[in-house]
Amino acid sequence: MTMLSEPDMPAIDIGQQEQREQVAIEKPSKIKTIGILIASGGLLLTVVNMAAAIYLYRGMNDLRFVEARLEQLGAFEQRIAARLDTVNNGFQSRFEKLDSQLQGSFNEINSNVAQLALTRPIAGDEATPGAPEPPEITTSTLAEAPEAVEGASASESGVIEAPRAPRKRAAPASPPPPSSNYQRIQQPDGKVYYKRVN
Repeated sequence: MTMLSEPDMPAIDIGQQEQREQVAIEKPSKIKTIGILIASGGLLLTVVNMAAAIYLYRGMNDLRFVEARLEQLGAFEQRIAARLDTVNNGFQSRFEKLDSQLQGSFNEINSNVAQLALTRPIAGDEATPGAPEPPEITTSTLAEAPEAVEGASASESGVIEAPRAPRKRAAPASPPPPSSNYQRIQQPDGKVYYKRVN
């Protein structure tokens, strides 16, 4: 084969040109591979970030829900405490009222006992005015009711004594003065009440 060559033009070797073409073909494939790897890594990182954002959003919603429930629990606790205070105050006022009624009743009983001690005669043999005398049981009464007295014959004469009244006890000492925590209130009908002073 005849080659025409120009002296200014370099000679081209075909073998080197094929190597250059292969190198040129390999370089873009490596660049494409690197680009694909970078893109897939970025995509993977984006997916992981999105999953983390979703879980974080759900966690924040759950936290808000729990905080709302805790606020409701605090309000519920306050309502329960208020109702317990109301019930406690109700019981306390009832106990105070019962206490004042009991104190009034005790004072009334004590004053009645003191009045009875003053109006009754001291001697045990004297009959009390207004109290009926016990009837005497005679033999005629026994004859009418023989089963009333067991073992006694109806022919016995005399009087069967009635049981004696119990001896009078000395009047109790006057009650101690009421506490300064209570105010004494006397009604027009003579009843005495004590009211607690705060």
